[in-house]
Amino acid sequence: MDPLTHFLTGANLGRSGFNRKTAYATLAMTLAAEAPDLDIFWGFRGPLAGFEHHRGITHTFIAAPVIALVTTAVVWLVHKARRKPERARPGLPPPRWTLIWVFALIAALSHILLDYTNNYGVRPFFPFNPRWYQWGIVWIVDPYLLLALIGALILPWIFGLTDREIGARRPLFRGRAWSIAALIFMVLSWSVRNAEKSHALELVRNSSVVAQPIEKIDAEPYPFNPFLWHVVAQTRDYYQTAEVHTRNDNIESDTANITYKPPVTSAVAAAKQSWLGRVYLDWSKFPLVTDLGQNAPIADGPDPDPNWHTVQFDDMRFSYSALHEGTSSNPGRNPLGAAAYIGPSNQVEAIFMGGREQK
Repeated sequence: MDPLTHFLTGANLGRSGFNRKTAYATLAMTLAAEAPDLDIFWGFRGPLAGFEHHRGITHTFIAAPVIALVTTAVVWLVHKARRKPERARPGLPPPRWTLIWVFALIAALSHILLDYTNNYGVRPFFPFNPRWYQWGIVWIVDPYLLLALIGALILPWIFGLTDREIGARRPLFRGRAWSIAALIFMVLSWSVRNAEKSHALELVRNSSVVAQPIEKIDAEPYPFNPFLWHVVAQTRDYYQTAEVHTRNDNIESDTANITYKPPVTSAVAAAKQSWLGRVYLDWSKFPLVTDLGQNAPIADGPDPDPNWHTVQFDDMRFSYSALHEGTSSNPGRNPLGAAAYIGPSNQVEAIFMGGREQK
């Protein structure tokens, strides 16, 4: 999920009642809920290095206790750095560092859960099990969830302004019910989306839209409409996509939605064995590796040598434009696409990820 959703989830977890047990609970949970995304610093070593390590060790069950411990240490430093401790209001709990670590651990695990809900996936058992797991019911940004989480934090503050205007006594802990409601909304939204995704898959499986036997199938979400799904079906010879409207059981797909699996040329074989190939094919669920031929430059990239072949990597999970809903043909530029320039001796001359070259 996007960083803002992680931060807001941690803050609402803290405000849901954990902040009544110890001081700094909300601060620790807010920081720990986003801390796993510090793996973005791998991107300084290049786009492919960043892609390889994204949602890697920091997004695992084995790292979550360590992330919670580091977060607790940061909060402890904040506590020690305060020049003049605020006067404790009656009823405010003191810092309880073991509880802060436990609450930070819960928030760190919430990050793994939220990332699992979208179709990019996570590797929670890495490095012992490098397999990717993805629920794929939520797009990378869920606008309704964002509104619920933001509202749960802002509305109590707005009502507090009204209370102060009339001279009402300020409650010690404000907004608990709002945060709990936002978290319940999150779970209910996931339940609806999970049911609709299952329905979309069953509709395609039980229809005659895909002529060949289906080997693998998945449904990709749209950000605004939980009743619309982009289904990808893999057969022996091709991939077929369909737009499925679960509210009226309508499936939109025809021959224009069929993408045949490209031949495995010597350049494709070499690209698959490269660093890019190993990383990309390990992550990809519906890989499409295409030899674009000689002297075929990638978008925004340098021109290749005339004797080089360009091999393009794509994943059919991201072959649609999630922001243009409701049509059976809505391809979008794949931000997770990659490419390699392969020389005449099948050596890798250059690697690109998202249009950027890996040096």
